[in-house]
Amino acid sequence: MKENQHYSLRKRLIAYVSLFSVILGCVLIFTAYKISLHETTEILDAQMVYLAERLEKNVRPLESQFSHQKRYHEEDLFVDVWAYSERKDLTHENHYLIEPKTKAGFYTQETEHGTWIAYVLPTEQYQIQISQQFKVREHLAFELAGTMFLPYLVIMPLALLGLILIIRRSLRPLDTFKSELSRRDPNSLSSIQNNDYPQELIPTINEMNHLFERISLSQQEQRQFVADAAHELRTPITALNLQTKILMSQFPEDPNLLNLSKGLARMQHLVTQLLALAKQDSSLRHERIATHFQLNDVALNCVEQLVNLAMQKDIDLGFLRNDTVQMYSIEQSVHSIIFNLIDNAIKYTPNTGIINISVFEDLHGFAWIKIEDSGAGIDADLYDKVLKRFYRVHHHLEVGSGLGLSIVDKAVQHLHGELQLLRSEELGGLEVLVKLPTQLIEK
Repeated sequence: MKENQHYSLRKRLIAYVSLFSVILGCVLIFTAYKISLHETTEILDAQMVYLAERLEKNVRPLESQFSHQKRYHEEDLFVDVWAYSERKDLTHENHYLIEPKTKAGFYTQETEHGTWIAYVLPTEQYQIQISQQFKVREHLAFELAGTMFLPYLVIMPLALLGLILIIRRSLRPLDTFKSELSRRDPNSLSSIQNNDYPQELIPTINEMNHLFERISLSQQEQRQFVADAAHELRTPITALNLQTKILMSQFPEDPNLLNLSKGLARMQHLVTQLLALAKQDSSLRHERIATHFQLNDVALNCVEQLVNLAMQKDIDLGFLRNDTVQMYSIEQSVHSIIFNLIDNAIKYTPNTGIINISVFEDLHGFAWIKIEDSGAGIDADLYDKVLKRFYRVHHHLEVGSGLGLSIVDKAVQHLHGELQLLRSEELGGLEVLVKLPTQLIEK
């Protein structure tokens, strides 16, 4: 199937204008030639009539000489006055002479040297004939037409340049519109202001605004559904989890209860992640206010919240570096990043493993968060995939929902930071590097 060929509106307009200018130039020179030929014919005809009438007052035989090798001009007229009785003597040499006429007027004669225009004025004994080559008039008309066309030829490149500049300037709102769309945040669905755009773009902008409204409404309904579903599920799952723990205390060796407990734990974690995802989407939709805080305090708070999970697996969780970093950013988003990274590391780190956390600031004003573990790690080919929602690498583990790294990635983008996934050289597992600006500047 043939692919659609996209074309440039600017180039097409310039090409059409240039083609129109060339056609206009051809029409102009043709019209100028016709007008010049008409005017030249009237002037030279009047000159021929005047000359013939002057000769009529003093008629005497005259014979002109024509050379086909010479180029004649508009002032060259062939004057012949011959008696009717001598016509046979002149026929051989002066082949452009016309047969005797009884009425004065203009006549056309076709010869081997082209077309001739002759004015014949018959008298009682003589015939006066003023002749001229028609191509002389054509050459004169071409010269006059060229003279009229020359200013057009000189001005046309400047006019085309001006038209190109006008076209470029007139189409500049399209580039501005494209730039505005490219600068928009991927999650921004706010209406495009149409105050600075021409009327031709207003319908397109209005339709795009309507589309943004429909997408925003659809996303809002989706987020609300996820939040409501997670919220409604949290209470019964918590109750089931408690009931299961009671049963396990009575039947600790029952494998079915153990599997049920693991399934409920995974479901409870999924509900928690869904709630976190809904909150994050809400924060992206409604901008939160940046505040001043210390990054290492946020990291310490996350460790305190998750240390019990690490202790259950006998994981060595601690800070390798914990510098004081002052930040002006959205604290809740930073907390979500660190919390999910540590939580993710605990899930995929085996018992008696190690998780190191580093928090520091570089000389360029960026805060760095590094979390590395001694788990199985992730293949480099899967780094992009694990950032997608619900994508899981270690399916054999019952914990995890495939949302942790996706939540982290979206939060980092929201804070205009960078996220890198590497293999830890020291511990052999996954190493996550997060680079955040210490002073958040809203774009």
